[in-house]
This record gives sequence, structure tokens and C-alpha cells, in this order.
Amino acid sequence: MQMHDPPHPGEVIRELCLAPLGLSVTKAAAGLGVSRKAFSELLNGRSGVSPVMAIRLSKAFGGSPESWLRHQMQYDL
Repeated sequence: MQMHDPPHPGEVIRELCLAPLGLSVTKAAAGLGVSRKAFSELLNGRSGVSPVMAIRLSKAFGGSPESWLRHQMQYDL
């Protein structure tokens, strides 16, 4: 998959978090405590990283919540 410059956070999550761990969207969503639909929308670029999601991503995949929000801000700009 070709990433955009800068990539949507969903692309980063899919390529750098889910793929290496062999996680499905369903399993990752369950681990994050969100619905599969909400997580799929994030992965497919139809929604962005909220502050609450940033905290969940930080706990699950590392990085700070601020870094996840920064990814979203860079994409939005």
C-alpha cells in the first residue's frame, strides 16, 4: 500500500501496528475497547484520531497520546 505524505494515522496504524503483529481489525478493535466499525473508519481515513483514541492507541501500540494527535494534525494540515 502506498502511503500519502503525510499519511493518515489510519495508514500508519495499519502498516506499522496491525500488520507486524498479525492483528485483524476485529481483534484490534476489541483490544482498544471500540467498535469494529469505528476502528475501521479510522483505518480507512473516514475519521480521525480523537484525544480518547490517542490515549487508547498509546496504551496499545506505544508512543504518547500527543504523538498520535500530532500525526492527525499533520495530516489535517
